[in-house]
Amino acid sequence: MRAVVQRVKWAKVEVNKQTVSEIGKGLLVLLGIRKNDTADKAKKMAEKLVKLRIFEDEANKMSKSLTDVKGQILLVSQFTLIADTKKGNRPSFIQAEEPEKAKKIYKLVVNELSSKVVVKTGVFGQYMQVSLQNDGPVTIILDI
Repeated sequence: MRAVVQRVKWAKVEVNKQTVSEIGKGLLVLLGIRKNDTADKAKKMAEKLVKLRIFEDEANKMSKSLTDVKGQILLVSQFTLIADTKKGNRPSFIQAEEPEKAKKIYKLVVNELSSKVVVKTGVFGQYMQVSLQNDGPVTIILDI
């Protein structure tokens, strides 16, 4: 499982020119599911996202977590994060989980997060437009 985590002032997802989700201060998380990712990995990812200390304290040091700042998460599925680009110029997605299984794992991450913070989501499997105002910028890649 791979996540690209961006600290944002705001973020939103549109499908067919309609806003389907939006958040204020928090994290935009693009999430890719690999073959054989498990419920345990989903739980670990959710825990890591909630506890990741990338928000600034009064001394401008990154020491606060999402829960400390009462931020939100916008979680967007993105299978292209699992691309293998080692050979040639066309990415291979052979390690990305098939959609039905990936959707189950994605929902597990959403459920784990929802018990701790406010979570909004994109629309799994849909063509989406994601807009954001990156804060910092701060961008972290998590592999679990």
